[in-house]
Amino acid sequence: MINKEFFGKKPDGSEVYAYTLTNKSGASARILTMGGILANLYMPDRDGKLADVIFGFDSVDDYLNGGGYQGALIGRYGNRIGSGRFTLNGVTYQLALNDNGKNHLHGGNVGFNQKLWDAVPFETSDSCGLILTLTSPDGEENYPGKLDVKVTYTLTDKNELKIHYEAESDADTIVNLTNHSYFNLGGYSSGNILDHTLWVDADSITEINGDLIATGKAYPVGGTPFDFRTPEKIGARIEADDPQIKFGGGYDHNYNLNKGSDFAKAAELYDEKSGRVMSVYTDQPGVQIYTSNMMNGDVKFKGGLSQFPRSAVCLETQHAPDSPNHPEFPTTTLRAGEKYDTTTVYAFDVK
Repeated sequence: MINKEFFGKKPDGSEVYAYTLTNKSGASARILTMGGILANLYMPDRDGKLADVIFGFDSVDDYLNGGGYQGALIGRYGNRIGSGRFTLNGVTYQLALNDNGKNHLHGGNVGFNQKLWDAVPFETSDSCGLILTLTSPDGEENYPGKLDVKVTYTLTDKNELKIHYEAESDADTIVNLTNHSYFNLGGYSSGNILDHTLWVDADSITEINGDLIATGKAYPVGGTPFDFRTPEKIGARIEADDPQIKFGGGYDHNYNLNKGSDFAKAAELYDEKSGRVMSVYTDQPGVQIYTSNMMNGDVKFKGGLSQFPRSAVCLETQHAPDSPNHPEFPTTTLRAGEKYDTTTVYAFDVK
């Protein structure tokens, strides 16, 4: 079942709509045409009780001004690019330095998270979904090439939320799309995620410096607070005396997945209190684990809930940060005439 409703207006008067996808068991996903934002995601606990397991806001203005890229589609390039510069085909491009005036973050000053997307809903025998499309003109945010983007959200009757990203460019460019949802499996108003258990199939993270920019080195997780190859509570080592932890203020790192670019299970998040389990499947080579370290109480979430650190965790499937400046990393270059095509699935269950 799909329901469309008016959500609000942007400052220029353009209208934003919300589409709610509901499956046969009552689980639902609510998606905005602004930013392709996943605004609500209701999933059952072990007793069948539904709760909204992601953070977000109540209004368009709050999404535009509240920070954190809550629930949004990120592009053209998710994560950071050092000094906002990259070279492609011998040409150096300077992007916006919208991350503390030093680096480029999540697509620039006006990324895909603020754009109005065209939306077409659909239903099948065992799912319902929303197809979102957007054209980013050549030179937008100083990226080369006209980029046509298509993102399909699908909610299945098995309580899977599938996100299929597609893009094509008329000139060589770089692309790294992701979704920036903040998860708390106890429900977004239930407290912090320090007791959530996390498993990540990765032997290393991408080492970062104090500006959260990749050094080019892999940082082996063995014997460090980053080792989630055996399930561990997020809070167990989040304050450890480790240089990488200190740089991130907690977890804010790309995990180099052992599966590479194969589509496979990459991570699992479990909340013992509610029984909810979220398994992440992807064909991307990395996943950014971010424990909402920079949240503060100055901004209010849905229902007036105050922000606070460690209240949620992001699992952003992606290529590594600053990949365009590290040829040793899997490439984020999209050649003209080729197709960017990647899928991530957030599968929910209980135990």
